[in-house]
Amino acid sequence: MRRALIAALAVCTCGALASCGTPQAQEKTELDFFQFKGEAKTDFEEIAADFEAENPDIDIVINQSADADTAIRTLLVKNRPPDVITLNGNGKFADLARAGVFHDFSDDPLLEHINPAVQDILADLGNAEGEVNGVGYLNNADGIIYNRQIFKEQGLEVPSTWEELLDVCEKLKAAGITPFYGTVADAWTTLPSFNGLGAYAARDGFFDTMREQGTNIGPDSAVSFQKNFTEPMQRQLTLFGYAQDGWRARTYDDGNAAFANGEVAMLMQGIWALNPIRQANPDVDAAIFPYPAPEGEGADQRLLVTGVDVVVTMGKGAAHPEEARRFFDYLFQPEVIEKVAKSQSMFPSLREADYPDDPAIQELAPFFDGGHIAGFVDHHVPASIRLDPLVQQGLFDADPSVTLQQLDRQWREYAARTVE
Repeated sequence: MRRALIAALAVCTCGALASCGTPQAQEKTELDFFQFKGEAKTDFEEIAADFEAENPDIDIVINQSADADTAIRTLLVKNRPPDVITLNGNGKFADLARAGVFHDFSDDPLLEHINPAVQDILADLGNAEGEVNGVGYLNNADGIIYNRQIFKEQGLEVPSTWEELLDVCEKLKAAGITPFYGTVADAWTTLPSFNGLGAYAARDGFFDTMREQGTNIGPDSAVSFQKNFTEPMQRQLTLFGYAQDGWRARTYDDGNAAFANGEVAMLMQGIWALNPIRQANPDVDAAIFPYPAPEGEGADQRLLVTGVDVVVTMGKGAAHPEEARRFFDYLFQPEVIEKVAKSQSMFPSLREADYPDDPAIQELAPFFDGGHIAGFVDHHVPASIRLDPLVQQGLFDADPSVTLQQLDRQWREYAARTVE
């Protein structure tokens, strides 16, 4: 019996030791990563997988919605802020930031590595009082796409002033080449040129003054659409005068196809149009230049209009701040952000990251490096003001005056609804 008891104890002891020596399954932290950009879905899935491989204690759960604006607002209303968030750096992001729902990065050392002009664009849109609520990640570019082969064959230089741009249009027209392809059947396609030309009118705190004036907006106020945007819209109308016949009935897809086929020299579009153009014709030699400054201003006054296409932030009061910060920092490693920037044909905001090796990017790089960039005008216009159909109608009528009057009127109505 004693031998049997000793044997039994030995078995139990060995079993206990074996149990102690077997590592328990490590409990993982699930991070909620809210990702809005459908075109970059694969990019961020690969980033998440690579991060998980280096951080086996964390699982990244990607939350992607077709209607990101509604989805993020729903989560925040339910007090379920995602741990890490990507959003478009537009007016809707600014509305949420001002509501104080995002982390404050004011004293974050990372900001020293971000292009300050990019952060200025976000600051102009708005943050919570005294805070910095998002960090720029990827930036697009709004300008004039041009066919470099056509320009070379016609002996044309990229124009840097308004006068030079009109001269290029005249020379192309004389050579039997359509200068621009208009796509106004899609109302939103009127906004790239409106933003590019209007950036000069929006300098020097235009929208800050608009917000301060509130309901007192009009032709005689300190600033207004009627007062400040008449010239940009007249210039926009001038450029559409060099478009093909029937431009009022042509769509975005029509324009991309025509440009890809070499039927037109230029498009009033942004860098986002290059991927579909190249898909239609991989051999097309295309790049972009910024809209020239107003007549009388030199080439050194040019501004490249850019949107902070992706801004990264963290939810205030999210459940896993330490783990969220690890993933947040991983997103800003140079090799990680470079990979996404190359895939999406965009500019990384991180100063240590290299720009994609693409002629369209490289030609615009000096504007980013020198801080000669400005945000989208339409990002400052409240969503209740239907800007694109108003601009579209101004082009249809060849008279922007009614559009500008309507914009001032709708701004007054917006200000009356939102006065504190």
